[in-house]
Amino acid sequence: MRNYEVWRSNKLSNGLKRKWKVYVLHNSHTDIGYTERQEKIERFHADFIRQAVRIIEDIQSGKRSEWKGFRWICETFWQVEAFLAAATEDEIIRFEDAVRRGDIELPGTYLNLTELIDDNVLRSMLDRSQKYGRSLGVPIKTAMTADVNGLSWGYAQTMADAGIENFISCTHSHHGTFPLGLKQTPFWWKTPKGDRLLVWNSEYYHMGHELGLVPNAMTTYLLKDEFTTTPIMENHWEVATTRLFRYLRNLENEGYPYDFVPIFVSGLITDNAPPNGAIMDYIKLWNERFGEEVEMEMTTLTPFFDHVRQQDVPIPEYSGDWPDWWSDGLASTPLHTQLFKDAQRKLQVIKKLDPEGKIARPERIAQAEKLLTLYAEHTWGYSSSISEPWNPMVLQLGARKEGMATKAHESIMTLYDDVLEARGEALLYPSRPMRYRVVNTSDTDVADYAQLYVDYWEYSRIQQGLQIRDVDTGETYPHQMILASRGHVIVVRMALKAGEEKLVEIIPSPEDMSLVTTTSSTLRGMDGVTDIAPIAQLHGALADSAVYVDGSILETSTVRIEWAIGEGIVSWKDKTTGQDVLREDRSHSPFAPVYDVTPVGLNQDIYTVRKEMGRNRKGTKAVISSGALIGSKTIYQGALFATVELEYKVAGTSYYAVHLTAYANTPRVDVSVRLHKDSVWEPENLYISLPFGGREQWIEKTGIVLKPLEQQLPGTGTDFYCLQNGFSSKLENGWVAVAMPDTPLLQVGPLVHHRILLQGHPDLNKTPRLPYAWTMTNYWETNFKATMGGFYEFRYSVLWGSDLQSAEDGIDRCRAVNSGLVCYRSE
Repeated sequence: MRNYEVWRSNKLSNGLKRKWKVYVLHNSHTDIGYTERQEKIERFHADFIRQAVRIIEDIQSGKRSEWKGFRWICETFWQVEAFLAAATEDEIIRFEDAVRRGDIELPGTYLNLTELIDDNVLRSMLDRSQKYGRSLGVPIKTAMTADVNGLSWGYAQTMADAGIENFISCTHSHHGTFPLGLKQTPFWWKTPKGDRLLVWNSEYYHMGHELGLVPNAMTTYLLKDEFTTTPIMENHWEVATTRLFRYLRNLENEGYPYDFVPIFVSGLITDNAPPNGAIMDYIKLWNERFGEEVEMEMTTLTPFFDHVRQQDVPIPEYSGDWPDWWSDGLASTPLHTQLFKDAQRKLQVIKKLDPEGKIARPERIAQAEKLLTLYAEHTWGYSSSISEPWNPMVLQLGARKEGMATKAHESIMTLYDDVLEARGEALLYPSRPMRYRVVNTSDTDVADYAQLYVDYWEYSRIQQGLQIRDVDTGETYPHQMILASRGHVIVVRMALKAGEEKLVEIIPSPEDMSLVTTTSSTLRGMDGVTDIAPIAQLHGALADSAVYVDGSILETSTVRIEWAIGEGIVSWKDKTTGQDVLREDRSHSPFAPVYDVTPVGLNQDIYTVRKEMGRNRKGTKAVISSGALIGSKTIYQGALFATVELEYKVAGTSYYAVHLTAYANTPRVDVSVRLHKDSVWEPENLYISLPFGGREQWIEKTGIVLKPLEQQLPGTGTDFYCLQNGFSSKLENGWVAVAMPDTPLLQVGPLVHHRILLQGHPDLNKTPRLPYAWTMTNYWETNFKATMGGFYEFRYSVLWGSDLQSAEDGIDRCRAVNSGLVCYRSE
């Protein structure tokens, strides 16, 4: 700012049509792991609050009276928790005094999250800041987010339920975009229950640096003008005044209806930046020279929204989902996302098993929820994770990020074990009774399959035959035994009401000769193969429950699945209605892989080829490969179910196999996709085809079932969605649902590089929206994990039948199947 006096002496002709006010919003963007080690960033943010308190106290004492008007916004409550954990009692008192005075604002947001987080955990995390605010007598009415490109409709409802009234978004439109096609605009966001949030669609969080509001922290990113900038500029005031007046004139020309605008700033031009009192020097100098034309004032979020509410300008109302373009980072670490999903589901099971929290104490639940939330935070790795994946910092931060899912899983499974032991789980000892307690923790009645594990040294007790008997009623259950890694699993079909539990035991039954002798009525030959199609008049009950497999058919009483070499699955017929549950317009067979890789051109590098993709997740020259079925074989075949393996050949993998398990009397097929992924540095994606149902899907996001496109904000993304449990789709007769416990991204946009169609575009209805599980990606040029090589198993369940009468029924079934029955050895 050395040439300020020159600019002060010259009157600018700024050409503005109104007197303006710029509300300067000072915060530090939380990116855990992008700029430093995660634990270091936590230390930084704790100290940033200390620094903010010191600045405020220096102003009050007169030491820095020229900085009067300084305000600080805590972007996330995680920052506040980091401070409270590290601060002395005196520091906490001084901080809380500043909060009560309004010099520091508490946030309604815990972290800048992806849509991985479910509504139960999100509700608990948002309640943390609310409880703290109430303890200080300071209601928290406003939340914000930065970087991320959307929040689910369920997130909006959760905020409203927590008492949040205002929400500001600083969307970073790299590989994404903002809704409504317009920044710097408010709208009312109507929630599923009919509540309303006042939302302001702001600029990205470093716009104030491009406009020169922060001394020695100039940058050029979004603005493409005549200036080449560095953080410290000899002609800072020339750049700043030119850019800000130009920015405001452009708002006027675009019909912007207000005479004020919010602009975010940080203390330095970096994420995870400290407070900077010198911004007030700049504001003071600006107001002295240009205050009659454009006045600047530093403020916090709630006063800003109070001002918005006072304006006599109509604010439009919208309802629906706001899909996050940035949720796809989770697919760059698919194994740890799978661990996260399993842990998050198990946490809800724990709460059902221990509703009074006698074992799962609130403090242990809170710690588990925090670990889950840290993994769901939007930062996936260090800034140079793609360009130099060998860098020690990249590897360390990547291990820590993945470790958050691992720690969450370990913490929750330890808690789960504690709860089971308190409920009477029989731990390992000689002559342990073969009793098992089976619990349905879902909110719906289920007919599901319990898995009773038998250790290998126990097998001799049951190898001559067995029965599964209810200890209380004496009822026996149908079962089938299969091999497991260190023993056997006895699969038992059981019907349980919501919340019901049963105690069953394995009874060695030599009189049950089915395992060791033949039967006079059978569909199996002496070769051990069951490939005879049953005839009702000849085979009686076997015809109703038979599981039939041959080289290209898997058939039960409820389904007939056919496949062909080279093509994959060609038919999936619901035998109760006669209809095929597959889409006629499908491009790929069910569970077939689709792989793409974008080669790096001669004039490109591993970084720029990704940057140039825009909102596509692949380049214009992406090479796309579809998997071809090369073989099949039977894995299991019994009275209860059969499992077949379909092996595919596809680029990007050295092994890809699909295991289909169909059940004798249940309209359900469980699917396991097993693969060995090659290690590839170039940008790549792996999809799994899920062409079930009709042309429309219903999905669940953060506890809300919604219909994409119809229930979305205008101008939001339509290519993919992040789900909690799966999707439903309407058939000509009834519904079909696909449970997706491990891979939460559902791709419905084209798999080729394409023109991006946002919600509201008329061409969206001209092409089919075919569902795929988007399982893996490393397309981003920063932050993502560079390679995804290794072994994986992804699970799915296809569900249909007369009990599915709505989209909600299908999602309920997905939720119940994903959680499964709780089953443990009991005394």
